[in-house]
Amino acid sequence: MKKLIIIDDESAGRKLIREYLQDYEDCEVIGEATNGEEAVELIQKLKPDLIFLDIQMPIFNGFEVLMQLDEIPQVIFSTAYDQYALKAFDVHALDYLLKPYTRTRFAKAMEKVPKPENLQNFAESLVLPTAYTEKFFIQKHQKLITVASKDIIYISAEGDYANLTTTKGKFLSNYGIGHIETKLNPQNFMRIHRSTIINFDFIKEIQKQISSYDVIMSNDDVCRVSRGYMDKIKERIV
Repeated sequence: MKKLIIIDDESAGRKLIREYLQDYEDCEVIGEATNGEEAVELIQKLKPDLIFLDIQMPIFNGFEVLMQLDEIPQVIFSTAYDQYALKAFDVHALDYLLKPYTRTRFAKAMEKVPKPENLQNFAESLVLPTAYTEKFFIQKHQKLITVASKDIIYISAEGDYANLTTTKGKFLSNYGIGHIETKLNPQNFMRIHRSTIINFDFIKEIQKQISSYDVIMSNDDVCRVSRGYMDKIKERIV
């Protein structure tokens, strides 16, 4: 059963979505919000699978709502304004319903909601558009968790996958470490081993060994610098 929240400051808009959702027995509306602040609180509390999101609302607009969330549900925008369509797809909305829309158009939007077995493919497409990625989206059970790059302590390879050790816990990404490295700002992150990338902001100390260095991170984990990456560390030592 998919859990849904409808977010719209107009009662007619919320009512129409509820009416159209009657055709979907696997969907349950677990809440409604009439402004951006209510939306953030409700999403954080109820953790829906999908939200129908208006854009022009009191307090926070639809895009501001998304930027404040720890977990990003699947999103279908429902709005009377067409000028935000490109921006909506920049944040990887499933669809953009322009009011007034028909039941047929609504059904086409619902066809884009990924099935649970396809959720990881959906997660892998989610990278916020910046010069370097500020947030990654990682699947955890049936949710997509946002991991801010500034919270990453270090990244370690695990076969074809990568473990992100962060200030909020550990997360396994379906991306390989090489792919993630291309998304990170090199001013903050450095590859010190073929299987390790560290965040300089979380270095506690560096211990010189006979032929290498051990980097002690803020959580006391030890990351070994391999010989091939020694020069990169030396460049940072003054």
